[in-house]
Amino acid sequence: MNGVLNIDKPAGMTSHDVVYRVRKTAGKRRVGHAGTLDPDATGVLLVCLGHATRLSDLLADQGKVYEAVLRLGITTSTEDSSGTTLAECDPSAITEADLRTTLCQFIGGIEQIPPMVSAVHHQGQRLYDLARKGITVVREARRIEIESIELLSFSPGQECSAALRVECGKGTYIRTLCADIGAVLGVGGHMSSLRRTSVGRFNVTDAVRLDSLTHELIAAKLNSSSESISFLPAVNLTAEACADVLNGKKIATAQVFDSNQLIRLIKEGELLALAVFQADGFLQPTKVFPPD
Repeated sequence: MNGVLNIDKPAGMTSHDVVYRVRKTAGKRRVGHAGTLDPDATGVLLVCLGHATRLSDLLADQGKVYEAVLRLGITTSTEDSSGTTLAECDPSAITEADLRTTLCQFIGGIEQIPPMVSAVHHQGQRLYDLARKGITVVREARRIEIESIELLSFSPGQECSAALRVECGKGTYIRTLCADIGAVLGVGGHMSSLRRTSVGRFNVTDAVRLDSLTHELIAAKLNSSSESISFLPAVNLTAEACADVLNGKKIATAQVFDSNQLIRLIKEGELLALAVFQADGFLQPTKVFPPD
């Protein structure tokens, strides 16, 4: 029970609710998730069990793909359909060509201001905690990366909406992307639905439904710690090197990597440690995962 479980999170549950369900079903105390999904959102939620909880930061940094519905003409306080309406505008003049032209402006490296309902910290407090108290603060724009935006469908008229497929890097808020697109179009907008279809190598087509979760299913569907971070290069260890690594000692390697590259140290497919490749040709363990 050390590894990563790909869950298809249903709507109406927090990410913490999902973690609690997995923890209870697996009978495992150390359980966490790698990247929050809002309660109304669905799709890929990576749940880490056992020592894989120490990999959550690496998994959360992986690229993501979302499918969202943008509703034009209505601006809300939360930038999604759960908020109160702040402004309304007739979007019927917006054409598909207008939208496609606007979407192009958001591809690549862009600046984005995190929404007040995000988990970003401000002076020691989460923004969403401040928002619940009715407090709004000035947030600094952050640099994010949008790899692509595909227009899946477009419905013109007074209830103008569009289905989008967004491939993006870490730290991207799709609700803010929708609101910003609406603002550029001059009619406002918000995100009316969201589904995360992939995180790195994990796809929603392979995800486990929460309503079918059993102890046996978790054991069968659990991805090993090593394969879950297969985006990192690996070094296979000898028996002698294993002993040194488990004691936190650096080891020599004949393989050459970029300086400070993070490396998986594995033995018979099992992850024993993460190490940094040093310029002198040694691997310095940074996180060690002793066998149970």
